[in-house]
Amino acid sequence: MLLRLSLRLRIFLLFAALAAAAMGAVTAGLWLGYQRLGDPQTLNAFVQGGVIAGFVILGVVAWVWYLFDVNVARPIDALAGALRARAHADVTGGIDGKIASYLGDLAPAATAAAASLSETRNALAEAVARETTRLTVEKSRLEALLSDVDAGVILCSGDHTLAFYNGQAVDLMGAGMAAPGLDRRLFDYLREGPILLAHARLIATGDRDAASDLLCATLTGSRVLSARMRLMAADNGSVPGYVLTLRDVTADHATHTRREALLAEVFDRVRRPAANLSTLMAAIPEGAAAPGKLDTALREEVAALAAAVTDLSQRHDAGREGWSLTMTRASDLLDGLRARMEGEGLAAETTADAMLLGCNGFEVIALLAGLTEAMAREGIARSFRLQIEEEGTGALIRLVWQGAALPVARLEHWLDAPLEPGITSAPRRSVLATHGTDIWPEAVGMGAHSLCMPIPQARRVVRRPAPIARPVVYDFDLLSKARSAAVQDARLLDLTYVVFDTETTGLLPGQGDEIVQIAAVRIVNGRRVEGEVFNTLVNPRRPIPLSSTEVHGITDAMVQDAPHVEEIAIRFHKFAEGAVLVAHNAPFDMAFLRRLEPAIGLQFDNPVFDTVLLSAVVYGQHEVHSLDALSHRLGITIPEEARHTAIGDTIATAEAFLKLLPMVQGRGFATFGAVLSEVRRHGRLLKDLN
Repeated sequence: MLLRLSLRLRIFLLFAALAAAAMGAVTAGLWLGYQRLGDPQTLNAFVQGGVIAGFVILGVVAWVWYLFDVNVARPIDALAGALRARAHADVTGGIDGKIASYLGDLAPAATAAAASLSETRNALAEAVARETTRLTVEKSRLEALLSDVDAGVILCSGDHTLAFYNGQAVDLMGAGMAAPGLDRRLFDYLREGPILLAHARLIATGDRDAASDLLCATLTGSRVLSARMRLMAADNGSVPGYVLTLRDVTADHATHTRREALLAEVFDRVRRPAANLSTLMAAIPEGAAAPGKLDTALREEVAALAAAVTDLSQRHDAGREGWSLTMTRASDLLDGLRARMEGEGLAAETTADAMLLGCNGFEVIALLAGLTEAMAREGIARSFRLQIEEEGTGALIRLVWQGAALPVARLEHWLDAPLEPGITSAPRRSVLATHGTDIWPEAVGMGAHSLCMPIPQARRVVRRPAPIARPVVYDFDLLSKARSAAVQDARLLDLTYVVFDTETTGLLPGQGDEIVQIAAVRIVNGRRVEGEVFNTLVNPRRPIPLSSTEVHGITDAMVQDAPHVEEIAIRFHKFAEGAVLVAHNAPFDMAFLRRLEPAIGLQFDNPVFDTVLLSAVVYGQHEVHSLDALSHRLGITIPEEARHTAIGDTIATAEAFLKLLPMVQGRGFATFGAVLSEVRRHGRLLKDLN
């Protein structure tokens, strides 16, 4: 109850209780004295004394309360209000310390807290503004990249609503209808079957790096598109969204088809005259028409021409059979074919085994859709059942209908018609040649007939294995980073570093010891780049002593097939090009590298930082500067199995270096040259290699 009252009221009640207690004590004392005295005539004197004492007590308590209220309670309320204003109302002015001059250090402490809060808020605002500007720039770059990509890019939520699309996606999806809109269903523009299946497949893999290629068709125009889906990270266990890239390869296919048709015509027109010329030359008796040597030369040239034309023609035909035969899901193929047929007013039912077909999906869809349209025009059928089933090592596509049979002669005539009128003049039968297959009519009983088209290359769908991680490595800040020609004047965070470590056969490079393992990582813009790692064993061309193996665990058998040190040194030199080399006890590792310079014709003249010396700058020379001691001071854990391995010690050194950098900067050393000058003061620890 009391906690709900204001501070000043609680203090007033406290002093009121104190006054009441004092008056009660005086009254009790006077009453006790009167009782012991036992003289009734003194009662008035006791009453008068009690009244005077009560008024005095009330006066003194009221005066003390007033002073306490003015100099303590009110200032505390004022300070509380001022602090709350700065905490919640974004007030930035200072606090007047005079309002709480009788509260000791409370007023200065409150003033300092308010100033610190204001500074923190300003720093936070500046950081937010800086990061907002950076993110805005990166957003603009990303938008520019996506706007220039020649594919449609769509970003959808887990319930298939649009969250992002670029202009190319509008062109691909929005033909014949209103342009796509945010927060609208993707399936207002694309057929849902292949997309739902691909989304379910990717979720089932449990691999966020997985991608699925598919064929999908637009709702209007029945345009068949090539697509790739990749999942995005999901929040709080929700269904993950995805990125869908769309590409219309019709133009590419038309260009390729025209080129193939031209080449086929060239080979056909050259093959016949060459064969005729060869036949005529064979009919002329040797030596009858020309002198002997000329006759021999003519016959050799004609034979060579005929052989060349035949060989090139065969190679061209063989190459056509494998062009663009990507693995396409049977269900996606049938969905695209069904979309084309329904766009022409035909009815279609589809069933397909879970298979991947090695085919050009666009050509197969164009061929079968053209044949069904021709059958509809001839009145043979307008309703079809589409099936894809496993057959041996391949698959069989079957179009089934009820009604009259399709004569072979009519099928052959339709196969000579253009595959896509207005796009390419290549005949439909060119699809059969490309896929190394044929198509024929076949009765299936009960008044039903079918067209059968085998696909030689096919396989059943199996669970996708976990892929090898291929992370994207980026740092957009590098695009605006000012390059400093003079390393001495470069800011520490503007430099690129390569942190490395070696394991060797021994400690004496001058006496023949060699490197058996070298590892390195790169630090760019103050962070270690996870995807840029150099780590390899080295064949030292000499036995590894048991004492060294006990330290780093590398045996002769492990390095038997490893590259030699000269090859590794050249590769490492390229990896470290343009960077500052960083190592713990750098003179030891650099000695092994610099003794290889004559053999490889390169110099390791990079600037060098030694974390031993940097540790001395921060902690002083009196401390122990071993890697274990430095890691312990900086809270870095080196797993036991990684200690004294090149990559384990490299990562530990890199983490220590990244923590030492801000500490060195905090000491006022902001540039490479400033740190180098300070490091040289600790030269008695290690030799400075710069």
